[in-house]
This record gives sequence, structure tokens and C-alpha cells, in this order.
Amino acid sequence: MRTPSADVKTALTDAAEAVLMREGPAAVTVRAVAAEAGVAPMGVYNRFGSKDGLIEALLIRGFQGLTAAISPRDAEADPVLRLWMSGLRYREFALSHRSHYALMFGDLTEKDWERSDEFADCAGAAFQVLVDHVFTLMAAGRLIEGDAATVARQVWSAVHGAVALEMGGLVAPDEAEASYRRVLVMIVRGLAVPGTLVFPDPQGPPGTPEKRSDQDE
Repeated sequence: MRTPSADVKTALTDAAEAVLMREGPAAVTVRAVAAEAGVAPMGVYNRFGSKDGLIEALLIRGFQGLTAAISPRDAEADPVLRLWMSGLRYREFALSHRSHYALMFGDLTEKDWERSDEFADCAGAAFQVLVDHVFTLMAAGRLIEGDAATVARQVWSAVHGAVALEMGGLVAPDEAEASYRRVLVMIVRGLAVPGTLVFPDPQGPPGTPEKRSDQDE
């Protein structure tokens, strides 16, 4: 019996992922992946068309992983906590999937590479999670009003920049987590509607002011 084509493609993507994690993005070539999978290079071309098709399969996995990482958990009903934890898990994903992250935000594909609909959907889904976080906070009156997608893009730029500096060795390892948490505080503080959030911990999640009863006034 012949192995289903989808299974062969998955196996080749697994092989590409193994090369990526062991040797880095630059090592992911058709020849290297074919050798890892124990097939002829033509087998890779038949499934992916080119190296760019192979890279795209890895990018799809990467963005699926990022989406899962930053998506809300059941215990995160509070939208403020949801955004905060999403930000922390963004960094955790990047640091635990360094090769994937470098591939996702690098420039290793050909300039004329035509993105597939599947890739566009996966990349868009990761961004949409952040847009939803921002929109929910705006609807709750916690963040200043604006276009949720524009604000989400600004938030992403800030956290990506912080992660990139850390991964580039430009932040002392023993200060990296505290520095990143301060960046998250800075982001939320800068976007918050005045008076709706309090920041008791310079490295911890913001909270909401305690409501005063009429008897306290």
C-alpha cells in the first residue's frame, strides 16, 4: 500500500523541522531535508515545488504555534490579565522556538515567493488574536478608543522589538525577564484610559482600582 500523500508531506515537514531546530534556518535546504527524511530530493520537489514551499510549511507550523501560545486560557476571564499573559507567552514561545521565530520574522525566502492562502490564514490568525485582546479591552473601557488593528500592530512591534533585542544578546540574561515585564507595563500604561487601571507592581500585571462604597466617602 502506498503512503498517503498528506502523510508523506507531513513526514517531510517533520524532517525540515528537525533540520531547522538542529542547524538553524539557513540549513533548511531541499537536499538537507531529503537526506533527513531518507528520500530523493525530487520527492521534496514533488510535494513542495521548491525550497520556498518547504519553508512555507515550516512558517505555517510556526504561526500555528504562536497562535496557540498567545490565545486566551479558560482561567483568564479578565481581559487585562488576558493581554498580560498573552504578552508573557509571546516571549516564552520565541525563546523556546528560537529557530522557528528566526524563520518566521527573517528574510530567507525568495522575493517573488507567492504566499498560499493557508499561510496567509495562519499568519493572520496570530495577529487576529492580539486584535481581539485589544478590542475587548477597548470595549470594556480600559484602553483608549482607536482602531484595534492599528493599536495591536503597535503592541506587536513593541514586544517583538524587546524579544529581538534579547535574542540578539543585547539584554543581560539576568535582567531580560524583568526588562520585558517592564515593557509590558509601559505598553498597557500608555494605552490605558486614565483611572481605569492601577500598576502596583512595576513588573507585574495591572489591576483595576478598588471601588469605594458610599460609606467610605
